[in-house]
Amino acid sequence: MSGGSVQETVCCSDDLARHLDELQFELGEGPRWDAVSSRLPVMVSDTADDWHTRWPVFGNAVRALDVKALFVFPLVLGAIDIGVVELYRTRPGKLSNVSQAVASDLTNKTSWTLLRQILSQAPDHQSAFGGVDGTSLSRREIHQATGMVLAQTNINVPDALLLLRGYAFSEGLPLKDVALAVIERQLDFTPKLQIAE
Repeated sequence: MSGGSVQETVCCSDDLARHLDELQFELGEGPRWDAVSSRLPVMVSDTADDWHTRWPVFGNAVRALDVKALFVFPLVLGAIDIGVVELYRTRPGKLSNVSQAVASDLTNKTSWTLLRQILSQAPDHQSAFGGVDGTSLSRREIHQATGMVLAQTNINVPDALLLLRGYAFSEGLPLKDVALAVIERQLDFTPKLQIAE
């Protein structure tokens, strides 16, 4: 993660994990954002509880999924924020102290591994970061569309991404589809000049 606008998914264990990742990115809310800002793990031991009031849209979306618990661990090294590891379970319950210790240890090792990979990656990062099916999980199109919306509207990067997210949400479309429409110049956010009579 680089702020709220530039993010890449390195790996997903399955389609449900990928869906949870995309939901949080597209909606701009969910436990990952709290883990990033607090630099502390976020533990949701039962998604049936009132936890969803913190993230109302994401919470309602999760209720429709076979996700009963969520655990998000920040990937940090000193002052460097690298990203998060998100885990889910299909049954409610807290992580045991042993499981939390193991997750923290693995998170620390993952932070170092990712940092080394990021620092040594070739210009073609798709070979370094691939998904479970071998395809890239890059959000390059979303980043490119964000830049185009920025140029069209003369706003900052976070607001341009927010505009894309809002449009995708209001139209019920995946964010990647909206981004591709912007890149292919089928969708333009340039403000239209209104003439008062």
